[in-house]
Amino acid sequence: MRVKKKGEGSMKKKKSRIPKFKTLEEEAAFWDTHSFTDFEDELKDVEIVFDLKKPKSETLLVRLQKDMKDKLAGIAERRGLNVSTLARMWLLEKLQAVQH
Repeated sequence: MRVKKKGEGSMKKKKSRIPKFKTLEEEAAFWDTHSFTDFEDELKDVEIVFDLKKPKSETLLVRLQKDMKDKLAGIAERRGLNVSTLARMWLLEKLQAVQH
């Protein structure tokens, strides 16, 4: 019969320093003021596939107030994205959310 040593087999899961969010806005506000690199030990690798060859065959012109465009541009720049790319990503996310 094997005897367990003190502490053996009782690995406790480390509590996450990333809070649980109630809304997307709350989560966005958190990540706007924190760097994900501070939490790398808590993140999991995921595989993302982009189909860069698929042509965009339609164009949509959206008129925005200057301050809204400036905010969008600032967020896009902080994320290393083009403004239209960020806007397209957010539109896709919203469309996917309302379809489910």
